[in-house]
Amino acid sequence: MSTAGPAHRVQSAVVEYGYPQGHLGHLSDEEETAFKNFKILCEEKGYYKPGEGGTHDDATLLRFLRARRFAVADAFKQFQDTEDWRKANQLDTLYETIDLEQYEETRRLYPQWTGRRDRRGIPVYVYEVKHLNAKTMAAYEKSAKETSSKATTDGKTPAKLLRLFALYENLIRFVMPLCTALTDREHPRTPITQSNNIVDISGVGLKQFWNLRGHMQDASTLATAHYPETLDRIFIIGAPAFFPTVWGWIKKWFDPITTSKIFILSHSDMQKTLESFIDPVNIPKKYGGQLDFTFGDLPVFDPAITKVIQWEGENKDFPHGPMYWRNTQGKKVEGKLGEETKEMSALAVGSIDGKQREESVCTVTRTLGKDQDVDGLTNGHATAGTQAALLEKAKTATEESEAGAQPGSNHARPTGLLVPTQSQLEAPTQPTTPAHELQEGELVPASRPEPKRFVTADEVVGELAQKVENVELSEKSGNLSNGNGVAVVNGNGPHTMATANLLDPTVKSTS
Repeated sequence: MSTAGPAHRVQSAVVEYGYPQGHLGHLSDEEETAFKNFKILCEEKGYYKPGEGGTHDDATLLRFLRARRFAVADAFKQFQDTEDWRKANQLDTLYETIDLEQYEETRRLYPQWTGRRDRRGIPVYVYEVKHLNAKTMAAYEKSAKETSSKATTDGKTPAKLLRLFALYENLIRFVMPLCTALTDREHPRTPITQSNNIVDISGVGLKQFWNLRGHMQDASTLATAHYPETLDRIFIIGAPAFFPTVWGWIKKWFDPITTSKIFILSHSDMQKTLESFIDPVNIPKKYGGQLDFTFGDLPVFDPAITKVIQWEGENKDFPHGPMYWRNTQGKKVEGKLGEETKEMSALAVGSIDGKQREESVCTVTRTLGKDQDVDGLTNGHATAGTQAALLEKAKTATEESEAGAQPGSNHARPTGLLVPTQSQLEAPTQPTTPAHELQEGELVPASRPEPKRFVTADEVVGELAQKVENVELSEKSGNLSNGNGVAVVNGNGPHTMATANLLDPTVKSTS
């Protein structure tokens, strides 16, 4: 029996609705079939071993399949190339033995985790490109002629880029498992496998962009190929007038899925748009939020993180350098649907003056109740609940709204009201919800403002020469309009919901 799956590309739900659709626990029947076939094919070809002590977790495998639109043969080719590349360059060894000073030097030049998450529980990174000036890059290239680790390489990938990928290893081996372990989010059983990035390009001149072009192209191409679907939204801040020229280069480095996730924000739109995705307490002050975080700082950890940690020995904080999580059997933490209780421990690795570091840092116990209820917000993150709980709250909100506001109520919305799925909203037996409490088919917490304007990067760049100041979000339809009621690009896209047309790739099935 063939394991290559259907010949056509699946129009995945992730394309239409975004996270969590297309992720573990949220696959359509066709996607589930493709995923099973993909794992069978990977096993037959000798690139995957399932079960206890297996080689790869489900969340990692699914990233490759999702990146290739659930086309099994295409996903396997990318997965195969990545596994061969990782083996040839000993990525695990590189990450676990890299010199701490060299790791820190590299960390200061690339996107940095703030220690916070967006409203869905996805980690938020910040990147200030201006720090990659000619002097800094020259010094980095001089020091990065070697990986500063015990890894042997194939000599094809420059050492300076392999050191960059040590940071990607930190994302997938430390940050993502930690964010997955936190249950104060809407889908606590679904592993976190992506990141958000605020990219600040203010103060960067055209010459600096030009000088960085080759380096950024190589880094972006390799990251897209070997760490697929690790990027969610990218918010570009401080775009200069010449940015359409730069965008012409950038869009060639990424696949269409990635470029569709890039949003260029004007100064006037920045705070409003960021707050629609990230609670203000988790946005750095520089970008209109309340978080005391400056690029170059170590993460300022979410209070929800510190509450679930049991420190080992005298540790009271995470140390510098690379770390990863392992389970009670000492194996790498797997990304799969969450059990009700799961314990993992952090190990600090890397080397100091040539000596290997292996230090136990802390233990995190992940606890999921069988019937977790929706009960308010924690730092802007939804606490997931059962369908019954969601629908009961939606019903209560409907009844209260229909009854009218009582004296002194000031029409206040219940702060614990959270998001039923689209299918729940569309089901004929389920209660309806007042339109003013919905944002494109989703119930939203009272603290979440509705952005008036945001468009994808292609739309902004295409309209810059024609003054995009008039582009706004139609109050009635949710589609983009030019201020005269005329819908513009992506507002009338192929997807069911206007939000999908605004925020997600407009990719159609191809045969």
